[in-house]
Amino acid sequence: MRNQRFKNMFNLLKNKYTITIIAMMAWLLFFDRYDFITQYKTVKELKKLEEEKQYYVDEIAKNERDLKLLKEDSVYLERFAREKYLMKQPGEDVFIISDNRTSEPSSK
Repeated sequence: MRNQRFKNMFNLLKNKYTITIIAMMAWLLFFDRYDFITQYKTVKELKKLEEEKQYYVDEIAKNERDLKLLKEDSVYLERFAREKYLMKQPGEDVFIISDNRTSEPSSK
């Protein structure tokens, strides 16, 4: 019985159509220009680029809102200039306070 299975499988593998199908599958899986590994990397890259696109679309929308506010509101314009570009009025002093906390003290 077991010997008969091997004989049937061997006959199936000797068939020229089976050999052709196996060879084509191997070619498409590993050697073709668009093999599965390349397709996987391409899909991964596409997802990354779509995330980047969404980030830039959100940034553009935020910058357009800021630009509209800067053109319309002088108080917002002054605040924006002071925060982003450290501008000051004559006679004022500007102090920059940075928060550089670390979780562990540095050891020497």
